[in-house]
Amino acid sequence: MLNSKRFLLFLLLFPSLCLAQVSERQLCDAFLTNDMPVWKQYIDSLSRHPSPVTPNRLSIEYGYCGAMMNVDKDAARLYVKQYRAHVEAAKGLPAGHYEMYMSALYVYELRLHESFHPAKSLSLAREAVKLAPNDPLTLTYCGTALFYAPKPFGSKSEALELFLKADTLFQDPKWHDCWWRPAALMYIAQCYDKQGDTKEAIRRCQALLKEYPNYTFIRDEYLPQLLAK
Repeated sequence: MLNSKRFLLFLLLFPSLCLAQVSERQLCDAFLTNDMPVWKQYIDSLSRHPSPVTPNRLSIEYGYCGAMMNVDKDAARLYVKQYRAHVEAAKGLPAGHYEMYMSALYVYELRLHESFHPAKSLSLAREAVKLAPNDPLTLTYCGTALFYAPKPFGSKSEALELFLKADTLFQDPKWHDCWWRPAALMYIAQCYDKQGDTKEAIRRCQALLKEYPNYTFIRDEYLPQLLAK
């Protein structure tokens, strides 16, 4: 497999070929190592070479916009506008995915001070689960929304229930290389931590690293913090 630096150089040199070259595994690896330039190059290449808006494309745009919010909001603004256009134009999405991605859009626009729909965002997150109660992506998204929502709107215990159900569905091998799975496992550990069960949070992190040893946030930051408690 190409390492991240060589992979990024490949994308820069051969942008017209990247759609055929970027695999879900490579995108997941970039997520685990927080190598977001790989995701940026993937998204930018799609913009340079117009193609249909697919569920996978929205998944990466959703994740990249969220990551950019914590790095550079000004740079994120362009991608959020692009993300909005793609969500609104998407056709034939799986049940609940339109509501899920629109919910995230309202959160991003709120953080950019371009809209104010916190209640609508959470309502759409719950609607996504109602429409697709056995989809690990809608469950993970709604769990994330509840995890971050302030009281009385959010609930770490309800979020944990959704993440655990998603984890059961993520056991299907087809999800192993999807970046949503390790993200959900991270949130499970964080939910236990927030509820005061440090021991279980540590156990969950250690199990996560057995499957995804290159998850740098868990390995280098979060687990050491838990062990130091």
